[in-house]
Amino acid sequence: MVTSPHHLASEAGLRVLREGGDAIEATVAMAATLAVVYPHMNGIGGDSFWLIARPGENPVAVEACGVAAEAATVARYRGDGLTSIPARGPLAANTVAATVSGWDEALTLSQNRLPLARLLEDAVWHASNGFAVTDSQSALTRSKLDELKPAPGFSDAYLFSGEVPAAGSRMTLPALAETLSRIGRDGIADFYTGDLARDIAADLAAYGSPVSASDLARHVSRRCTPLSVRAGDAQLFNFPPPTQGLASLLILAIFGRLGVEEAEGFAHIHGLVEATKQAFLVRDRVIGDPDEMAHPAQGFLESAVIDRLTAAVDPKRAMPWPAPATAGDTVWLGAIDAEGLATSFIQSIYFEFGSGLVLPQTGILWQNRGSSFVLDDNAANPRALKPGRRPFHTLNPAFARFDDGRAMVYGTMGGEGQPQTQAAVFSRYAMYGQDLQAAVTAPRWLLGRTWGEESVTLKLEGRFPTDLVAALRKAGHDIEVLEDFTATMGHAGAIVRHADGALEGASDPRSDGAACGF
Repeated sequence: MVTSPHHLASEAGLRVLREGGDAIEATVAMAATLAVVYPHMNGIGGDSFWLIARPGENPVAVEACGVAAEAATVARYRGDGLTSIPARGPLAANTVAATVSGWDEALTLSQNRLPLARLLEDAVWHASNGFAVTDSQSALTRSKLDELKPAPGFSDAYLFSGEVPAAGSRMTLPALAETLSRIGRDGIADFYTGDLARDIAADLAAYGSPVSASDLARHVSRRCTPLSVRAGDAQLFNFPPPTQGLASLLILAIFGRLGVEEAEGFAHIHGLVEATKQAFLVRDRVIGDPDEMAHPAQGFLESAVIDRLTAAVDPKRAMPWPAPATAGDTVWLGAIDAEGLATSFIQSIYFEFGSGLVLPQTGILWQNRGSSFVLDDNAANPRALKPGRRPFHTLNPAFARFDDGRAMVYGTMGGEGQPQTQAAVFSRYAMYGQDLQAAVTAPRWLLGRTWGEESVTLKLEGRFPTDLVAALRKAGHDIEVLEDFTATMGHAGAIVRHADGALEGASDPRSDGAACGF
């Protein structure tokens, strides 16, 4: 079974599984296809993170996170009169694009049943022959047009004669199709050290990006140990820094100690929101490049720390908010194959359309993940810009192993909302016994902002009961009610494999996706 936020990507993954490929290969096929048909959310010019788990084993984490370029120094930006890193344009494209290297590292854990060119086949076909522009791509292009249009290459690739493409119109990306074909033919190393790397570096240099050929050549992805915590009858796993996986685990660990007995009432929603606040305060204080953090992230998941954070939650009153919020654009997808190999994968270019920079020779849309750095001369600040440093990531794929033998991959896009949506879906399914699809479909909330949003209120979808909304307001929550099904809440998905091999999957009705199995 596979699930992703676009049905064409899910179809690509399902085809791989039907042809005998494993879950890792299916995930690569979906990731490549999403880079074409969901360009506002992700691309091969971005980063990615994997959790890969075999039956009965703890997952392996694959970190494909690009570091800041050697030329990306505080002095360079301040020399241009800047007090912060731009969100768009060449100076926002200041980190290496790592996701393709992550595909390569993940495939070393695969059975490698199918050639790389076959895994990229659907992506190449859609980029060459065209795909239908989604409502979300059209809407986000329109809403962000003023800041994206000046970015070199953006108009040529993603506008039609300078106009926003209408939903349903046919878009082709011929340069990107050729790049994906080259990767399939010449191998992933070509992206970092071969002829393709030289083309990428030449375009970046011509546009004024700090990323050079030597930055590409130095890049490596790496395996690491996931963070883990116990919650109810399951062991939860999530990605370590530089991601906010710690926050996702803390929310569920804190909430599990609150003793909430029923779903969907005040105690459930209020408890998760207040747990989120405690988790985000820890996240924003400690998370950065893991090689430069003062304390290991796993230490914040010890029982004494969780107990202290739980004690800070008032079961009746909202803690004053906001704290600093983070935006982001991302896709989450998952796969579980017939042997039980499971993947939880997330791929991102940070903001919608990333830096907006589209490289003319390759059609690659480059991320702006490095705009999350701050221009701070104090290198001890883990989020200060420094060559070779990993930026903070909102990305965090999740995995759970239950005592009864079930395995669950789940996740979402949505920046600040990712840990919150994970908590909503997991608590509903695992703690309160809701159907998996119902847990994904049910009304959600968002404390803070996500992609395309600036307000930091507690946002609720309109399907929540009016008496619950009133109770939350009375408790001190600053509430903003949105439409019934809004992409502001992210595009979630999940797959569960039961001990007998049965699979159930869910895809978000807020997305263009599908859960597919056979």
